[in-house]
Amino acid sequence: MNLDAVDLALLDAMNKHPRAGALELSRQVKVARATVQARLKRMEDAGVIAGYAPHINLAAAGFGVQAFVTLQIAQGALDTVTAELEAIPGVLEAFATTGSGDVLCRIAAASHEDLQATLLELNRSGIATRSTSVMVLSVVVPLRSMPLLQTLQSEQTTKAPAYRRGGQSR
Repeated sequence: MNLDAVDLALLDAMNKHPRAGALELSRQVKVARATVQARLKRMEDAGVIAGYAPHINLAAAGFGVQAFVTLQIAQGALDTVTAELEAIPGVLEAFATTGSGDVLCRIAAASHEDLQATLLELNRSGIATRSTSVMVLSVVVPLRSMPLLQTLQSEQTTKAPAYRRGGQSR
């Protein structure tokens, strides 16, 4: 999907004000509410907007210990591994990777003891032939997407008056 200046401004406004409704977003982006609704629907249908869930601070919720765990798995066992990992509540996300490991997991726990219990559960499950853990000490750059999206240089023009030639009006 090609994102134009209005799409990017809308995504930026949503990132800055995640609870804003269509009317407020239309005021911030300086386009009609119908334009906002149509753009949101288009980006949802294309999968650009993947959801509207709240951003949860796991440390504030009591899960201040995090680690990245690299798993080496048996050849062709990715489907089985997926089901096993989804069954462990502390596994926040997992990625199939290249390199020395096969799967990279991000794990959260309430304490080091709970993290150890999760790691032992991973090792006992039989899904991994080997695992390597790296503890998270602090977040240097939080998960973000807008800086990357802003690198898009769309050649598309938009019909929205605020975004015709010369960028956003003030």
